Amino acid sequence: MNANSIVQKLWRLCTVLRKDGITYQQYVTELTYLLFLKMMAERNRETGSLPKGLRWADLVAASGLAKLEHYRNVLVTLGASSTRLGRDDALVRPPGESATQEERQRHADSRPLPEMVQEIFDNASTFIREPQNLTTLVTAIDELDWFSEERDQFGDLYEGLLQKNAEETKRGAGQYFTPRVLIEVMVRLMQPRPGEVIQDPAAGTGGFLIAADRYMKAGTDSYFGLADSGAWQKRHAFHGMENVPGTLRLLLMNLYLHDIDSDHVALGDTLSDKGKGLGRADLILTNPPFGPAGGAPTRDDLSVTATVSSYQLPFVEHCLRALRPGGRAAIVVPDNVLFEDGRGKELRRMMMDWCELHTILRLPTGIFYAQGVKTNVVFLTRGKTETGNTKAVWIYDLRAQMPKFGKTTPLTQDHFAGFEKAFGTDPHGGERGPDEGEAGRWRRFTREAIAARGDNLDISWLREAEEEAEEGLIEPDDIAAAILGHLQAATLEIEALMAELGDELPEAAE
Repeated sequence: MNANSIVQKLWRLCTVLRKDGITYQQYVTELTYLLFLKMMAERNRETGSLPKGLRWADLVAASGLAKLEHYRNVLVTLGASSTRLGRDDALVRPPGESATQEERQRHADSRPLPEMVQEIFDNASTFIREPQNLTTLVTAIDELDWFSEERDQFGDLYEGLLQKNAEETKRGAGQYFTPRVLIEVMVRLMQPRPGEVIQDPAAGTGGFLIAADRYMKAGTDSYFGLADSGAWQKRHAFHGMENVPGTLRLLLMNLYLHDIDSDHVALGDTLSDKGKGLGRADLILTNPPFGPAGGAPTRDDLSVTATVSSYQLPFVEHCLRALRPGGRAAIVVPDNVLFEDGRGKELRRMMMDWCELHTILRLPTGIFYAQGVKTNVVFLTRGKTETGNTKAVWIYDLRAQMPKFGKTTPLTQDHFAGFEKAFGTDPHGGERGPDEGEAGRWRRFTREAIAARGDNLDISWLREAEEEAEEGLIEPDDIAAAILGHLQAATLEIEALMAELGDELPEAAE
């Protein structure tokens, strides 16, 4: 059974648990715990890693209400900081029985659970109330053939479940889930290399970090050629921050299943002082949140966006400041980042001065499960100085005259083929396809031409035909997402206007 088949089978079980009042997000979290226990058993990592009595076979063997109580105990115990690896019978022998020398040695060599595992199970609890539902889930997971293909499927399986969750919650938490096809395009064009620090300040479930790791492993035989190099890649190459505890749990599990034990992925608000702890990066790949942030950033180093109460502008400033000279970034941004006046214009000038903003990709609407929200990817390289780095910007319009994306027409790699060819093989934008003129999708605009537009980078020249595209939507979920997307796009514009007015109020009061 391949990974896609496993995903489909596990996802169908969600309908059973929905009767227990469990949401999609809770279901994926529940699978996070169970898949970890099953993974440890399949990979023969339980001995010396998990205490006896807390292993997969113990959970399978229990029955009825005892299974549910045992499962609850496993979650609480693994989440406790006092849990020890290497715990064995020597720790739980009846009075009067002594441990063997081998058992004493294993116990002496024990160490605390890895911090990432503790975080996965931190404050863990089950949402399942009916013992039969847990039995159904455990039995289904236990009976699956996990290794019918050549390589380990756990990572791909988990990512598939995360994507299913995003698709089912398109009007909620999954609304800005980054499509894997877009992540892979951005990673291929940025070409991450072993030895680089790679950062995602809005890490979500880890899609960009996982894709970067996969790209590097596929591109070099020496990724883990040296013990020290391999350990550094696993523990220090990837930096990320996520502000939602439940999403952080999914992120940590995703990294763990892909054999990444990063010491630099944490819970926190990137727009607070904790965000400065992410440090400098050679490569930033990210899709920051859009919309109201509930207040201005609390960091003292975001000078341009210090008073902005939405996410998108301060996150971009963070990226500019976090890049090392010569570092590169690919950032998903909504349209208002490209056209907003006031702080938005100041931020674009900062971007073009500090960096070579060499490419903008205008993305189709609807690919983030919200039809009306218009987004772009900006590709840039941090300069060695803070003035005059951008000489020209190339723009590829993948939004105009495109199919109606949704369940019936999914976004695929083929849709990006023209853009990748035009972008070229240089991650810094040094190799370009020819300007296609007003009839094509790929055009070059000089810094002077952009300045003449008031530094507005929201440049289009092809007829979008967006209204006609939305008229063709037939799936109720796609129609609802389109309506919500328009409301959110309008909210972004209203927030931008309020921010501008807010900037002017102190002067007016004087």
